[in-house]
Amino acid sequence: MNRRIFLKRTLGSLLAFIGISGGTYYYFRNIEPSLLKITEEVISSSKLNSAFNDFKIIQFSDTHIGFHYTLEQLQELANKINSQNPDIIVFTGDLVDEPDHYHWDSRLSSILQSMKANYGKYWIYGNHDHGGYGTEIVKEVMEKSEFQLLQNSHVSIEKDGASMVLAGIDDALLGKPNLETALQYTDPNLFTLLLAHEPDFVENTINYPIDIQLSGHSHGGQVRFPIIGDLYTPALAEKYVQGKYIVNENLSLYVNSGIGTTRLPYRFLCRPELHVYKLKSKMS
Repeated sequence: MNRRIFLKRTLGSLLAFIGISGGTYYYFRNIEPSLLKITEEVISSSKLNSAFNDFKIIQFSDTHIGFHYTLEQLQELANKINSQNPDIIVFTGDLVDEPDHYHWDSRLSSILQSMKANYGKYWIYGNHDHGGYGTEIVKEVMEKSEFQLLQNSHVSIEKDGASMVLAGIDDALLGKPNLETALQYTDPNLFTLLLAHEPDFVENTINYPIDIQLSGHSHGGQVRFPIIGDLYTPALAEKYVQGKYIVNENLSLYVNSGIGTTRLPYRFLCRPELHVYKLKSKMS
């Protein structure tokens, strides 16, 4: 740990202690984790056909159901997603917190199935989905929920004779991600969007003809303070933590702050987040 990180975490821990002892614990624990933020972004590209103008993609991530996030809350989230009338819904991993200890309930599939999108629902594995022997049961739940898995694979999204590519990779920490396989037989001239759970994977993505990477995993840090920012983020979410990053002139990364919490049930200056992306052709 270098000196800057050490000072950041030490100062952050001190501020957290002062804040909690000063009576803000209730807000950290019970208020902010329920204050969903809807972040709207416009994604423009000359590689997008005008047929995709105003095409709406909704991303949610890191629900961590079972760790202070309930099925009732998930139902409220599903209602909010449906109210946006999305063309595509993408889930970027970590469905439940501990698959081997979670009491699997049929209502989970029913709620996820109730989410509606005009051009399909897609998902990728996160590290918690593979952890705790969750790989197969999470896959079964998502299949019942009519979400299509993109595990080192892609689909072609067709609209009014135009096409774009939606690809996804396996989790970078506990899976076997393979971008070569995910992009096999795709046309590099088509607009291509990649789902990758860990945001720092973009250091690999940069070597491929991908326009946008959507990630989660970081939870935005969960607890943030002015000036010093996040106190802690997991492996492969240390460089890219929250929001939009222009990685180079061809590639942008969006990091979603997640819905649920993990490790500690707190959020501060880092509300749970639902992303709504609208596509635009630069040629229009």
